[in-house]
Amino acid sequence: MANNDSHNPALAHHFDDLQQQHESATMGMWAFLAQEIMFFGGLFSGYAVYRYKYLAAFIEGSNHLPIFWGALNTAVLIASSFTVAMAVRAAQLGRAKSLFNWIVSTMVLGVAFLGIKSIEYADKYHHGLIPGANFTYDSPMAGQLKIFFSFYFVMTGMHALHMVIGIGLMIWLIPKIRRGVFSGEYYSPIENFGLYWHFVDIVWIFLFPLLYLIGREPWIQL
Repeated sequence: MANNDSHNPALAHHFDDLQQQHESATMGMWAFLAQEIMFFGGLFSGYAVYRYKYLAAFIEGSNHLPIFWGALNTAVLIASSFTVAMAVRAAQLGRAKSLFNWIVSTMVLGVAFLGIKSIEYADKYHHGLIPGANFTYDSPMAGQLKIFFSFYFVMTGMHALHMVIGIGLMIWLIPKIRRGVFSGEYYSPIENFGLYWHFVDIVWIFLFPLLYLIGREPWIQL
């Protein structure tokens, strides 16, 4: 296998064969995701501490988050998890056309997510719920609500940044797909991108109930 792979332009010079390159790339991606888990874990832990301390204010803050847009974005990301899984499968089978279509579909869903999130952010701005000088919401718990919305914008903002990075990676992958760089023998970048995208989706699956649903009074309010 090493002799055959040595003529493959996808094989980096410091690897013996594509299998070794694939395993190294996968291990590197999992190491990166482990760091990401620790990063978001710190944010989740901080949120939990302050929620316990200022429960009433955090519940009031949740009631200012629209369940409709949050649920719609959840559906969008679940759909994107499906499309990226199909993209990985298409890459493994060497189906370049299907791979292109599934990656483009994933990118469209990612852009849709960011568009919906921008609607939410604009709504918070118009209602004076941006922490800092623009926070004008009148409430006896205004100071504590600032803490809630600080967590909201940092957590969702960092998640959105990861979405932007993911879209950037797809823009980088698409020309390579069109040139036929990937095949059934070489698909590591697609597979590792899929791992990254699934991780970003999973983060949102935790963010949605944590910020929008838990303790909401009444939780069915849109």
